[in-house]
Amino acid sequence: MEKTLLSFGHGYSAQALAHRLVPQGWRIFGTTRKPERQAEIAAAGVEPVLWPGTDVEPLLKVASHLLISAGPGPDGDPVLNALREEIAAMAPDLRWAGYLSTTGVYGDHGGDWVDEDTPLAPSTRRGKARVEAEAAWRAIPGLPLHIFRLAGIYGPGRGPFSKVREGTARRIIKKGQVFSRIHVEDIAKALELSIAAPNPGAIYNLCDDDPAPPEDVIAHAAELLGRPVPPAIPFEQADMTPMARSFYAESKKVRNDRAKAELGWSPAYPDYRSGLAALRDREAE
Repeated sequence: MEKTLLSFGHGYSAQALAHRLVPQGWRIFGTTRKPERQAEIAAAGVEPVLWPGTDVEPLLKVASHLLISAGPGPDGDPVLNALREEIAAMAPDLRWAGYLSTTGVYGDHGGDWVDEDTPLAPSTRRGKARVEAEAAWRAIPGLPLHIFRLAGIYGPGRGPFSKVREGTARRIIKKGQVFSRIHVEDIAKALELSIAAPNPGAIYNLCDDDPAPPEDVIAHAAELLGRPVPPAIPFEQADMTPMARSFYAESKKVRNDRAKAELGWSPAYPDYRSGLAALRDREAE
C-alpha cells in the first residue's frame, strides 16, 4: 500500500513528521512501549501500536515506508533484534526507510567542523552504540536506507524556557565548548523531502547554521523572557549527573551542506535565536 508509514519508537521527531504527512492522506502506524502514550499518538491521527506486545509483522507487510526512531539498548538495536529477518524479507518492497541517528557518532573534534565524510570516532557509550546500529541497518540487503544524524533537538515542549522560569537554568562554562542544534520542525521537513525523493544509501547531518556555546543559548532564552541571565558556573565546579556531564565530553560544529544540496532543504530556524523566538511566541499564543 502506498503512503503507509510504520514508525518504530514513535517519539518527538516522528510526531512532527506525522503532522506533515497525515493531512496528505498518509496512514501511519506508530509504536510505543508505553500504554499511556497511545491516546496522545492517536490524537495526532496516527494508529498507535503497543510494541513489544503486538504482532507487527502484518504491518510490515503493508508498509511502503519505514521510520526507525528507537535508539539502541545494551543489547543493540531493539527493532533488528526482534524483526531482522522480517525486515530483510520485505526490504525490496519498501520505497524508503529512514534511521534517526545522532551527530554523537563523530565524537570530539575540539570545536572543529565535521561533515558526513568525517570518520566516526565516538567517545561515549551512546555514540558507539549508534555507530553499531547504523552499521547493522546498512547491512540489510536491498533496504532503501537513509540515515539522518541529528544534532541537539529542541522545539515545542523541549527547550530552556521552563528551567529559566523555574530558576533552575544554569550557564555552565567550559572553554571551547560548542554544540549544534536543530528545531524539530526542521527535522520533519528534511524527512518529508527525503521521502519525496528517495536516495538509498544517503547520510545527512541535520542541524542549523549556527553552532553555539550552550551558555549563550541559556542567556538568550532568559533575555527573551525578560528574566535575569543565570550566573556562570565553571564546568569543573558544576554539580552534574553523569549523563549531563557526558554531553560536555564532545565539542564540534556540524555541517549541513549535503542536506541542503541534495534535498533542497534549508532550516526554517537557521539559528537558536530565531528558533527560541518562535517558541516564545507560540507559548504566548
